[in-house]
Amino acid sequence: MTTETATPAPAPAPAQTSTMRTILQTNLRDYGLVVALLAIMVFFQFTTNGVLFKPVNLTNLILQNSYIIIMALGMLLVIVGGHIDLSVGSVSGFIGAIAAIMMVRYGIAPIPAAILCILAGGVIGASQGYWIAYLKIPSFIVTLAGMLVFKGLSLAVLGGASVGPFPAEFQLLSAGFIPDFIGPIVIPQGEGVPPISLHSTTLIIGILIVVAMVFSGIRTRRRREQHGYEAEPFAVFAIKTALIGALILFFTYLLASYKGLPNVLIVMSILIAGFVFLTKRTTLGRRIYALGGNAKAAQLSGIKTERLTFYIFVIMGMLSALAGLIFAARLNTATPKAGQGFELDVIAAVFIGGASAMGGVGQVAGAVIGAFIMGVMNNGMSIMGVNIDWQQVIKGLVLLGAVVFDVYNKNKA
Repeated sequence: MTTETATPAPAPAPAQTSTMRTILQTNLRDYGLVVALLAIMVFFQFTTNGVLFKPVNLTNLILQNSYIIIMALGMLLVIVGGHIDLSVGSVSGFIGAIAAIMMVRYGIAPIPAAILCILAGGVIGASQGYWIAYLKIPSFIVTLAGMLVFKGLSLAVLGGASVGPFPAEFQLLSAGFIPDFIGPIVIPQGEGVPPISLHSTTLIIGILIVVAMVFSGIRTRRRREQHGYEAEPFAVFAIKTALIGALILFFTYLLASYKGLPNVLIVMSILIAGFVFLTKRTTLGRRIYALGGNAKAAQLSGIKTERLTFYIFVIMGMLSALAGLIFAARLNTATPKAGQGFELDVIAAVFIGGASAMGGVGQVAGAVIGAFIMGVMNNGMSIMGVNIDWQQVIKGLVLLGAVVFDVYNKNKA
């Protein structure tokens, strides 16, 4: 009698499948906002018959949302720290009014006037931060009062009338572009078609950004492997890096085919890089997240929570002032209604970008992408001719959906 020994079938590799699924889920979570932004842009590209991606409209999109993005950086710190600031729109309008009085009526040079205005914004933030941090008055109440106060002060300073125009040097803050140090690249288009003139300096900057991104990604990946941490598969890393690089080059090409990089985009990029470093690499940034996560635990661990809250509102005030200067330079005048409703777009951008209403959660990249989502929606709906009332309805539903999604994820976790 012979006994046959059955050869066992090879077992599947559940660990590898699980790892791949985890990697895909992590990347979808990290880049879900980018995918959403691209989907919204593609949607409006078709519904506006190609107007959205035209170089002039893309440049206007950056200029129109620069001050919202700058204030969103400060609002991110405020919300991560467990607070809210409803006064940012009124403060920016008030600072714009002060700038107009100094430059137009008293002839103060743009640079000293701008420095004084940003310092004034810091003082405003410090005054509000003092009430919130040391007297324990809820930030909602203090900044709601500030919204009313500075809205009234703007009317009083301007006398109910617009003041302008600003000096040409000041207008360059929002309406200027970096010079082309090399000279334009001219691409012929054929007989009877005008050639394309590209801003070569902008193209070089875009290429350098992509190269730096690739080297940084490779270096980070190698460091993780050297320290024994799990790294994503190289194919996933290569595809992700190639897609992001291609998008950066595409948008750089569009900007280069118009007038190049706007000055305000350079200012914005420096601030974004600074806030990424602040939130990810500094003790101050880690303490802000600890403050929002659990203020009592942060205090018991030795963090001076009152002083930290005070600093957050000082930063918010200075960024509101800078945003007010940029908005005034873009309009080339200071108006009593400047800044009206800005706080809603700023707060919505931060929440859409993934910040938690409970504090302690939020990223700079998310806030910036959230601001662009709001900006693209505003721009696209305006091109389509959607009435302002329906625009407000749609933006409100998007904000509500983002917060509901955040709460759902927290409850699921």
